[in-house]
Amino acid sequence: MEECREQFRTGYRPMTTNAFEKPSHQGTPIWVQPFLPEPADSRAAVLHAVAAPDPGNAGAVLADLSSLAAGTTNPPLGGLLKRIMDLAIAITALVVAAPVMIVVALLIRITAGGPAVFSHSRVGFGGKPFNCYKFRSMVANSEEVFKTYLEANPHLSAEWEETHKIRDDPRVTTLGRILRKSSLDELPQLFNIIRGDMSCVGPRPIVKDELKRYGDHLQEYLRTRPGLTGLWQVSGRSSVDYASRVAMDTQYVRNWSVWLDLVILFRTIFAVMRFDRAS
Repeated sequence: MEECREQFRTGYRPMTTNAFEKPSHQGTPIWVQPFLPEPADSRAAVLHAVAAPDPGNAGAVLADLSSLAAGTTNPPLGGLLKRIMDLAIAITALVVAAPVMIVVALLIRITAGGPAVFSHSRVGFGGKPFNCYKFRSMVANSEEVFKTYLEANPHLSAEWEETHKIRDDPRVTTLGRILRKSSLDELPQLFNIIRGDMSCVGPRPIVKDELKRYGDHLQEYLRTRPGLTGLWQVSGRSSVDYASRVAMDTQYVRNWSVWLDLVILFRTIFAVMRFDRAS
């Protein structure tokens, strides 16, 4: 009894033999979260481990993606606070970048002809598709050029299937390479952020065919708006394989905070200066 009173007075509790046992998990942990108080639903929240995505587990979601988007009732990740941050940052950045965007648009019209901005369908929050804007960095007949290029270089088909990117892409113009290396081609996505299609920070916007690559982590991707920048963009960009990108997107959603967004935005400034890491 005296020992119990001493423990109550000092707050000391003897450590059990299981105190240093590691929790069992699958996959490779890429983010270790500091100790947190026990959540209300009594689930442990000390360590997140992301297993390799299983494409088979995404089938049920992909089969009914349209109804999933229509039935989404929960707000996007971060709620109103993240949305206010997005609007403040995007509007400020748009005002500052407007002169550069005008010059880029004129250069595209002069050197390549045709529209300076193009849109491409991407998957947004809850699986809802949206038109993602970019400065045009490819030739006008890009689809025909790319099909002919893959037929002449069939060994590159595997690279395209793995990353949805290809080195020395023949569709990209000289000006387009500069825009991609500097990430200036993505400036029109500021309008997507203002419209509510995207967020300043989030997973990379993907096309519908890429959803199966997320496997059993697809629900995490669909919980948030895609981002103009994110963990993938500040962690190596094109040098990071697709499985690692999925793991980064998953961990971002599970560990989101205002502070994490601010850190990623700050690191983005230095990431865009690393031309060797750009897409």
